[in-house]
Amino acid sequence: MSGPQCCTNPPTLDPSSGAGRLEQLGGLDAYVVGSQDSKLAILLVSDIFGYEAPNLRKLADKVAAAGFYVVVPDYFYGDPYAPENPERPLMVWIKDHGTDKGFEDTKPVIEALKSRGISTIGAAGFCWGAKVAVELAKCELIQSAVLLHPALVTVDDIKGVKVPIAVLGAEIDQMSPPELLKQFEEVLAAKSEIDGFVKIFPKVSHGWTVRYKVEDEAAVKSAAEAHADMIQWFVKFVK
Repeated sequence: MSGPQCCTNPPTLDPSSGAGRLEQLGGLDAYVVGSQDSKLAILLVSDIFGYEAPNLRKLADKVAAAGFYVVVPDYFYGDPYAPENPERPLMVWIKDHGTDKGFEDTKPVIEALKSRGISTIGAAGFCWGAKVAVELAKCELIQSAVLLHPALVTVDDIKGVKVPIAVLGAEIDQMSPPELLKQFEEVLAAKSEIDGFVKIFPKVSHGWTVRYKVEDEAAVKSAAEAHADMIQWFVKFVK
């Protein structure tokens, strides 16, 4: 997690971005979008830059357009990683914001969604968030998961998954290099009881699905392909 790739292309955070709204859910502030009548919810678990990243909210809006109620919680309580702050380098910041805490913080969010009549929940995790999503998938707190350029996720994590899971990885990634992604693929291929899918996107780097530059046509196209794969996975398994 200390690798520089986790911190490249930091977004310009914008608390007013997106077509959705802010509300409290399970004790966390959250960006929410989509029909409140939907029985199907998707949690987007952010990377270290948090829930005010415009590209992440744009993706939430896209997922909502596919018929889901989408929730992007503020796991960092208003304190996302700020690369410009020399007093709190990543390894200091992460001590206050471990993925174990993110996992625990998700439980009341899931309970709050169920109390609203949500019947099926999927979770997509980006970088830091992928570790939270895989833990949820190991405990069957969700019904489907997608991991995008995961960080901190191990082969043992994938072995423990109990729900359909897709892993969308980058060819250029120190956090989850292609060799590791191929091990994930082998593990999932041997787990006949659950659906698994692994895809390695060529010529892209860690973080590409949410930290692309909008003016970079090739990056936008590759991110859009990953978004479509993610939505397709949820349409298939969150129903």
